[in-house]
Amino acid sequence: MTERKPYGMSWESWIDSQIRVAQEQGAFDNLPGAGKPLPDHGQDYDPMWWVKQLAKREQVSLLPPSLELARKVEKELANLDKLPDEATVRRRIDALNAEIGKLNATAVEGPPTRLAKFDVDQVVARWRRARSATPR
Repeated sequence: MTERKPYGMSWESWIDSQIRVAQEQGAFDNLPGAGKPLPDHGQDYDPMWWVKQLAKREQVSLLPPSLELARKVEKELANLDKLPDEATVRRRIDALNAEIGKLNATAVEGPPTRLAKFDVDQVVARWRRARSATPR
């Protein structure tokens, strides 16, 4: 903690002198981000900037549960052909079916879900065709 502002000294000159002393002591040397451009420089002011940064940093989803699950199903189906074996594909589809069933039975807010459970055998057959079509 610094000392108190001396009587008779203006706030501006007292603060300036503290900054000068800190600069002389090297307190501002090698700060992270030195010499780098400011993020979001040149963009219009957004009053909700802090909410968007918080949601991005904490990976918070602001979607209703049905839309969030639809997004998850879409990502899982897109990544199926990267899975190494049939057992893993079956486990992932079974897990998706469990989530879809739970949401269909309990969702009370947001838009209704349009997802139906997947036929595991059909998905596995599609996975096999995709694997045989792509060279390894």
